[in-house]
Amino acid sequence: MWAVSRRRVSSSSVLGQSFRNARPSRCYSSSSNEAYAKTLVSRKGTSQVAGIVGSLGFPVGSRPLRDVISFVQRYPPIFVHTRSFSADSGELVDAVVPFMGESITDGTLASFLKHPGDRVEVDEPIAQIETDKVTIDVSSPEAGVIEQLVAKVGDTVEPGTKIAVISKSGGVTHVAPSEDKPIKEASEPSPAKAKKVETKKPKAETPPSKEKPTAPSLPPPKPSAKEPQLPPKERERRVPMTRLRKRVATRLKDSQNTFAMLTTFNEVDMTSLMKLRSDYKDAFFEKHGVKLGLMSGFVKAAVSALQNQPIVNAVIDGDDIIYRDYIDISIAVGTPKGLVVPVIRNADRMNFAEIEKGINILAKKANDGSLSIDEMAGGSFTISNGGVYGSLLSTPIINPPQSAILGMHSIVSRPMVVSGEVVPRPMMYIALTYDHRLIDGREAVFFLRRIKDVVEDPRRLLLDL
Repeated sequence: MWAVSRRRVSSSSVLGQSFRNARPSRCYSSSSNEAYAKTLVSRKGTSQVAGIVGSLGFPVGSRPLRDVISFVQRYPPIFVHTRSFSADSGELVDAVVPFMGESITDGTLASFLKHPGDRVEVDEPIAQIETDKVTIDVSSPEAGVIEQLVAKVGDTVEPGTKIAVISKSGGVTHVAPSEDKPIKEASEPSPAKAKKVETKKPKAETPPSKEKPTAPSLPPPKPSAKEPQLPPKERERRVPMTRLRKRVATRLKDSQNTFAMLTTFNEVDMTSLMKLRSDYKDAFFEKHGVKLGLMSGFVKAAVSALQNQPIVNAVIDGDDIIYRDYIDISIAVGTPKGLVVPVIRNADRMNFAEIEKGINILAKKANDGSLSIDEMAGGSFTISNGGVYGSLLSTPIINPPQSAILGMHSIVSRPMVVSGEVVPRPMMYIALTYDHRLIDGREAVFFLRRIKDVVEDPRRLLLDL
């Protein structure tokens, strides 16, 4: 629809532009136009209005007032016609890639959740963008029908890139013929022209010239050593790495090249912590609505160890050491797409129930691929539990920009000497990988020893011992 809006004339330049662009939108009576012209002259003056008209083809100052009024009657510049951008078959809205985070400049279009003809609602995800850290949904800005998919799966997209067109009215967009047909078809000659080309007489053949002997062709260049050509084999398939996997690979290799990593080990008797969970798991779940696990006990033990050895919570920055007065514990979570490390903020201020709830929420988001950038940034220490996969012993790699990482492993019943007797005990190996540039072996051993003491006797946390 054509929307009509009244614009106030404030200067001669604006008035002249209105004279050039304005077109009558309805029939005006001569009396109303004449009244407007007289009002205009009374405000602007005869010479100024005549000058404006002169810029449109009238000699400046050479026309009397009646010519000015006559011109204004023909082109009254009172009404300006505007309309919002829309398609002929209905209003169209572009679905674009949202802002993905300060440290993320682009991503890969992983998949489309909707296809042309599908109905979508406001804020309903229509596609997924895979970045170096998280998977981001592209939501529909309006309710309507998917009209067209502009991008393709696998394309590299940036924030603001249009990936789909949505029709509010659900109509079908008519594509212009020039856009609908490939360029190759336009270049093909018509049948009539093709016949003319065929009926043309062949040109007289030129006498064959003496050909000079051509130099022997050079053999194709051999592939460089940087690009090994693997011979094709049966039952093999090549799949491109995901952006998350490439990012994990890059960060782990950078960590290995940057830090002077060293790993120290210890073993923990899990009898007390497992008995604590067995005795209070029902009452804990009834009150807090979440199961009591072993991770909360290790998080509390790590917090106590970091408070006793603050150097483990620090990090090297150039020629300085940054001591962190907060404790944000990163929990390594393995997902089908790769390893992610969400963060539990201010773990030193949380109790067992709050830690368990936070871990459950972050684990669900990690498996669903709905973690945000803020939920994975800023950790000061990492805990990796390889024991859930059956790992008996490992040397974890530091997660930059941290300085240490604690590795948990599987619980195995082994014979142990207790009070002079050999008894079976549930034992776990724990490992601490640390940056030896910053942390000495003494602090690393004391750190693991504190975790061992707290896990084997959780009452130390209550008594601050």
